Amino acid sequence: MKKGLKKIASIILSAALLGSMAFSIAGCQKSGSDLIKVGIINNNPDESGYRTANVNDLKNTFTEENGYEASFFYNNKNEEQIAAAKGFIQDGVDYLLISAAGTTGWDSVLQDAQAAGIKVILFDRTIDCDESLYECAIVSDMPKEGETAVNWLAAQGLDEYNIIHIQGVMGSSAQVGRSGALDDMVAANDNWNIVVQQTAEWNSETAQQIVQSVIDSGESFNVIYAENDDMAMGAVQALDQAGITHGVDGDVIIMGFDCNAWALEELLAGNWNYDGQCNPFQASTIDNVIRNGATQKIVYSEEKGFDATTITQDDIDTYGIR
Repeated sequence: MKKGLKKIASIILSAALLGSMAFSIAGCQKSGSDLIKVGIINNNPDESGYRTANVNDLKNTFTEENGYEASFFYNNKNEEQIAAAKGFIQDGVDYLLISAAGTTGWDSVLQDAQAAGIKVILFDRTIDCDESLYECAIVSDMPKEGETAVNWLAAQGLDEYNIIHIQGVMGSSAQVGRSGALDDMVAANDNWNIVVQQTAEWNSETAQQIVQSVIDSGESFNVIYAENDDMAMGAVQALDQAGITHGVDGDVIIMGFDCNAWALEELLAGNWNYDGQCNPFQASTIDNVIRNGATQKIVYSEEKGFDATTITQDDIDTYGIR
């Protein structure tokens, strides 16, 4: 009788242990499934200092420790990004986070995401599509960035504006916004002239080649309007090699965008004249939207422009991208 009781007790204990193990395993599986699955589509991290900061900000936020299972895809071609979005939809992500290389061509894949119950959040750049296809856009106001820069240039009161316009990746919202304001000003004023308008696709070396070709042609110019800091840097290298002065009290006004710390240092030193801020730190706002819902369709990052004659070291420490 005692042996039988011991055997029964042993069976009960074993069953209890197995049940405990099953509960533990189930608990682990549930914990894994609690992670929010996000597919993040962005531009190449090596595109610029701005992009590197943007990518790192996202990587530091969308971690397992913060409750996310994140997959990242980087490419500067719109069609490659769209293909990646289709892959993330097939993988069953909960959210698609997109910084689009181009503003068009996204309607079909966003409709597929919506049909699959996947929420889309745009960041950094807008897409030309129906607003119902995304939850929220957390972006820079690119047209305003362009307007702020062009209004600053107009305030310099030059008798004539002969401008080398170096554009970013064509069709991106950054390029469209920063180019649009300048195009409008040139069209409205007879003393504003475009010497050359050409894309360098955010690349410093290509920008240097564009400026060098203008110098070689003998055409006169007094403004370089570069749509990011790296291209402005390349442009300045061409000027330096040709012995052409630039910046405060120089022969050529230098304008860039993004506010990399090293670029703002160039302003402080008087080598450049203007830099427009583009805020890359959007991850915490995206995280808040995912956890608490969107309270508005478009959230614009607060941004400003900096003038070489008024910038301070405090500005660089506060706003410079490092």
